[in-house]
Amino acid sequence: MKPRNPMVTAFLRPDPPPAKGYAALADAATAVLSGEPGYLRPTDSRGLPGGLVRLDAGLPTIIVPDLHARTGFFLSLLESPLPGGWTVRDALAAGQLQILCLGDGFHAEARALDRWRAALEEYNGGYRRHAAMDQEMAESMALMETVMLAKLSYPRHFHFLKGNHENVLNEEGGGNHPFYKFALEGDMVLGWLKKFYGDEFLARYAAFERALPLFAVGGRFLASHAEPERPYSEEEIVNARSLPDVVAGLTWTDNGAAEPGSVNELLACFLPTVARARFFTGHRVVPNLYRERSGGAHLQIHNPNKYVIAWVMPDRDVEPSLDIGEIRDISSRVAG
Repeated sequence: MKPRNPMVTAFLRPDPPPAKGYAALADAATAVLSGEPGYLRPTDSRGLPGGLVRLDAGLPTIIVPDLHARTGFFLSLLESPLPGGWTVRDALAAGQLQILCLGDGFHAEARALDRWRAALEEYNGGYRRHAAMDQEMAESMALMETVMLAKLSYPRHFHFLKGNHENVLNEEGGGNHPFYKFALEGDMVLGWLKKFYGDEFLARYAAFERALPLFAVGGRFLASHAEPERPYSEEEIVNARSLPDVVAGLTWTDNGAAEPGSVNELLACFLPTVARARFFTGHRVVPNLYRERSGGAHLQIHNPNKYVIAWVMPDRDVEPSLDIGEIRDISSRVAG
């Protein structure tokens, strides 16, 4: 009998994963991120792969916005059909395309509002009961399990940027801020992991988050989780781990909070010969498929109610009405 795809196993698992195996997976993903070559991730002042990732300019790129515990979205994308009978996964494995995720793996959003309210009661009770929070963590951890597995399987062609939700320690500092939205999500996740997985696990998972890049340069586009607060230099982005304001500015900036012209200045700096280059972000919710900002140069694509992706082709300009769309949810069929 053919072994089940481990990503499908993660999708189908009803409970949070075993701590030991998950920590080992996080260690393996951290090792891959920490060993990425300089042509892909220029080295920072400490000799580590820096905050910038340079994508292959000759390959089509699929850009994926905030995932927020939607393992079905990720699985559906990988198994989506392509012309010629291939799937996205087949093309990724063959090095014929690349995937860039814009961050934010943990924390289901409004779709889980009732669960967050129930989990908050559990948290306030010291997790003596924890069924609702177990379900939230099963989804969030499954999503990041599939992300880590993809990074291990396709290290040169799959990339996941750090978002503001990549802060498992819920810390204030280093460009991070504690997170709360529908409840006390950051504290609730931290408290649950401390109680059921322990401090060593938290440290190992946090190391994975710290190893993630923050900013991507493609052949015709740039991308970060949030709109850049100001036009950072390449040196600043590469050395972002030592520059908390750069981390915060690429992961937390609200709409309208950036310095005017930041997106266009960055496009002119990194892609000076591309006449209609675009800057992609997620972070803030859009009502449909995308929102155009900065005179159309900036495309936001995060809709938590849809499986939205963007295609960027290497040989033509991005056309939002053509290249940004919704994929079908085929996760149940794949898992079946």
